[in-house]
Amino acid sequence: MTQEPQVEVEQAQTVAAPSTHAAMLQQTGYADHNRAVVVSVARFHPGVALTKRPGAERDAKKIHRTLSKLGFKVKLHSDPSSEEIYQIFHEESGRGVKDCFLAVLSSHGEEGCVFGADGKAVRLSHIFACFKNPTMDRKAKLFLIQACRGGALDDGVQVDGAEDASDSSFTQYLSVPVDTAVMYATAPGYGAIMSPLGSVFLQTFCTLLEDEDDRKLELTRLLTRVSHRVAYTFQGKGRHLGGKKEMPCFLTRLTREVFLFVESTKDAGISVLIGSENGRMRTPSIS
Repeated sequence: MTQEPQVEVEQAQTVAAPSTHAAMLQQTGYADHNRAVVVSVARFHPGVALTKRPGAERDAKKIHRTLSKLGFKVKLHSDPSSEEIYQIFHEESGRGVKDCFLAVLSSHGEEGCVFGADGKAVRLSHIFACFKNPTMDRKAKLFLIQACRGGALDDGVQVDGAEDASDSSFTQYLSVPVDTAVMYATAPGYGAIMSPLGSVFLQTFCTLLEDEDDRKLELTRLLTRVSHRVAYTFQGKGRHLGGKKEMPCFLTRLTREVFLFVESTKDAGISVLIGSENGRMRTPSIS
């Protein structure tokens, strides 16, 4: 197992996901806002063979600050165990949301999973599947995954991960609900780079959202811009990572154009706007 904190990989352990919802939890007030949940694991329990992630807390704080300024109700969960992570998303998937739900998962990982603070694997397919329910139906959902997907490092050559796709990778893709986009910090089989200043992936995402023109972009165009900036402006430094690159990638099951970060003239919040055929914006809607 690589001991470099940025690309450390631990053998996954299977953890059963919680049972599906017996009933949807519609809590007063939640449906009035767009919501975000940030799950960040920076420190692991004693005895767990996973190193501390020095930039994770910096990422979490910046994500929280950035999304809060844009009108999201943001919850930050630091260093939860695997079962706690499952429980967080089990509960959040049953709470109402105005137009969109955004989730950030930041930890060590492998293809198809991230690790809780207890060192046990959290299967992404189980997390995604929680959101296949009436409460989240026709709501835009975005997941940002800052975690390794293997132990390889990118030398800057073109990567085709399709031939190496594992069953777990295929399963997680099938589990992604409609009207959902998932963006990974790196390609299948590769490590995600982290430094004490934070991850290049999440820091870049936040930096782009500070620009009004970037905030106006349709979601898939915004994510493409994140990929471009990470791929072409970042290069690792140091003895182990010198010259290494990172290439984010995303999958989408969006069925409409989504503008997550456009300010609404009605409430100065965040709205999901659907582009009309003539390019003009209609009133905030997800229908």
